[in-house]
Amino acid sequence: MVRLTRIYTKTGDKGTTALGDGRRVSKDAPRIEAFGSVDELNAVLGLAILSLADAEAADLLRTIQNDLFDLGADLCVPERSRSGRAARARPPLRITENHVRPLEQAIDRFNAALDPLTSFVLPGGTTASAWLHLARTVCRRAERRAVALGRKETINQKSVIYLNRLSDLLFVMARRANDGGRADILWVPGGAATTKP
Repeated sequence: MVRLTRIYTKTGDKGTTALGDGRRVSKDAPRIEAFGSVDELNAVLGLAILSLADAEAADLLRTIQNDLFDLGADLCVPERSRSGRAARARPPLRITENHVRPLEQAIDRFNAALDPLTSFVLPGGTTASAWLHLARTVCRRAERRAVALGRKETINQKSVIYLNRLSDLLFVMARRANDGGRADILWVPGGAATTKP
């Protein structure tokens, strides 16, 4: 279990932070951008949970919030780290198929009950749906940051797969929060311009 006794340490006052293996890097390094986006996603999910009346969906999102801490821990410790604390401590947390599979099962289960899509969906409808759409877009950004990091350094590819599946799940959950898709706001190509004489 993690124990935090001090909240501020002053070690980051010069714009650097420590990775899970003890190495210090700039706070705008690609690895920090990646797991920082995962942290932001987790915060948006907290807001989505507060707006949900759907207990099953809220419970699933709480599990996902825990998974996102695992994902942040995965990205925080470089794959080939052999030095520092990581070498002395237990093996680092890594995202596995056991994290991904429940997302796929939830997508299939929730999507089966939705009205079929006839157009792209605009974010909105209910408050819960809007928060879930926001979470989806932050998830996509986290995925882009992880992909960008993976071009520069070796990362666990399951972390990218997890984020990809999660964004799909959040889309399905946003539709579920819109009365099973019946209250979705659909994109009309050209918008109001198509109705003008």
